[in-house]
Amino acid sequence: MNVRKLIKPVVSAVLAAGLLFGGASALGTSKASAATPESLALLSFGKQYIGTPYLYGAASGLTSAFDCSSFVQYIFGKEGTTLPRTAAAIASKGTKVAKGSLSVGDLVFFSSSNNWIGHVAIYAGSGKILHASTSQGVTVSSMNSAYWKSRYVTAKRIL
Repeated sequence: MNVRKLIKPVVSAVLAAGLLFGGASALGTSKASAATPESLALLSFGKQYIGTPYLYGAASGLTSAFDCSSFVQYIFGKEGTTLPRTAAAIASKGTKVAKGSLSVGDLVFFSSSNNWIGHVAIYAGSGKILHASTSQGVTVSSMNSAYWKSRYVTAKRIL
């Protein structure tokens, strides 16, 4: 078996993710874990839904509109991982990850005006999150913006 043939697609995907999201240096830390082929595939699948509208309480499995947790539940479900329906319930799963050690595919949780954990997003690398936003639908945002930075609660690794 030719190992180079196996590694080349993975290296290409990692490089493409770095170029798309601005490279790893934007994190400002060397503690971040390397993205895995599984997490890169998850992110790539999720990006296909950018622009899909937001709908609060969107039904599980609905792909014409998402809320934050139905989006995460759907994307992870397509990769074979079953998650609960709400952001708070999803936050009870996985292994806690320090903010400075985030890796592509980790779940990032934020507070909302009503809940301690009211929003969930997928870490996309370089301080970016892929999520279903109430104002923009599925989009990529900077978790270092004043809005998200002030609402950060925790992060979990599921994969």
